[in-house]
Amino acid sequence: MASNRGVAYIEPGKVEIQSIDFPELALGDRKCEHGVILKIVSTNICGSDQHMVRGRTTAPAGLVLGHEITGEVIEAGSDVEFINVGDIVSVPFNIACGRCRCCKERKTGICLSVNPARPGAAYGYVDMGGWVGGQAEYVMVPYADFNLLKFPDKDQAMAKIRDLTMLSDIFPTGYHGAVSAGVTTGSTVYIAGAGPVGLASAASAHLLGAAVVIVGDMQADRLAQARSFGCETVDLSQDATLEDQIANIVGEPLVDCGVDCVGFEARGHGSDAGTEHPATVLNSLMTVTRAGGALGIPGLYVTEDPGGVDDSAKFGRLVIRIGLGWAKSHEFTTGQCPVMKYHHGLMMAILHDKVQIADAVGATVISLDDAPQGYQDFDKGAAKKYVIDPHGVVAA
Repeated sequence: MASNRGVAYIEPGKVEIQSIDFPELALGDRKCEHGVILKIVSTNICGSDQHMVRGRTTAPAGLVLGHEITGEVIEAGSDVEFINVGDIVSVPFNIACGRCRCCKERKTGICLSVNPARPGAAYGYVDMGGWVGGQAEYVMVPYADFNLLKFPDKDQAMAKIRDLTMLSDIFPTGYHGAVSAGVTTGSTVYIAGAGPVGLASAASAHLLGAAVVIVGDMQADRLAQARSFGCETVDLSQDATLEDQIANIVGEPLVDCGVDCVGFEARGHGSDAGTEHPATVLNSLMTVTRAGGALGIPGLYVTEDPGGVDDSAKFGRLVIRIGLGWAKSHEFTTGQCPVMKYHHGLMMAILHDKVQIADAVGATVISLDDAPQGYQDFDKGAAKKYVIDPHGVVAA
């Protein structure tokens, strides 16, 4: 049998490369003729993976990580009609059957069929259906005709693979955050968090025609990365309030649209910057978003956090100023991004040079063997998006 290796979560702060089973077209003891086997072209490290590796979820030891997958089809089941061996494809991180009520309503982030525990599934993620992750050399993808985005030209795809690898998650996720916050021509936008999703959301806001895109973070390198493609920035480690820093940029302490790209590991601002306050971002967004505005919330919030700051936070119960949001008639959009709603259009924007998403998020290619070091550097706040290249084809 052919060999396979993958990145496995071992314990808080530790991942390692392990030999794992070569994928089969099977779901348990049942053949999966609607699936394909991919040779991984690129697979990225995500901030959501980092939550697990920090021990902030109930992820079990041995879980093979990775939900940001781009690959080449090397085997297809007999029920696959529109995807062929040799195709280069992007894999949405959220697995969807294409047949249930939610999928038919384009809500593919909460498919009802692919996870027995709850709506929604993903590769290599805790409580998301037990699917094997794609930070590996090979992976199986089910419901291939529905899930996969096929790139129209193989050579063109490989020439732009550093950009196209972002279509599996962070580019659509950041774009979804901006769209659900109402970003449009002339908008002023505040994006909380300058990690890869925040930077992708900022690039998306520019693509959507925003007049001013402001990114907030505490990491100087990440703020510099945001400025590198035309964003304004606010340094949340400073004592100056967020409202004052926004007013210095746009002339008032308010923006049209707010996007939370931080999630449940949020920390306080200013002198309180080292202390975890999981509701800080949500509350600050309600403060600085104008009345009648909207909040996009692609940042992850979990139902179980063993490392939560108190008993409430350990079960996702946060002290949110919902009265403020209600008084300002804010709209809130939460949950997984329905990747398939956006990935074809964003692919076209990449292929026709309307956006340089890899440069915006600091795409950095590493080998599979370097993935553990990539996790360590990312955890320290590196202003990079690590792209794992298990077969050396991206570097080539």
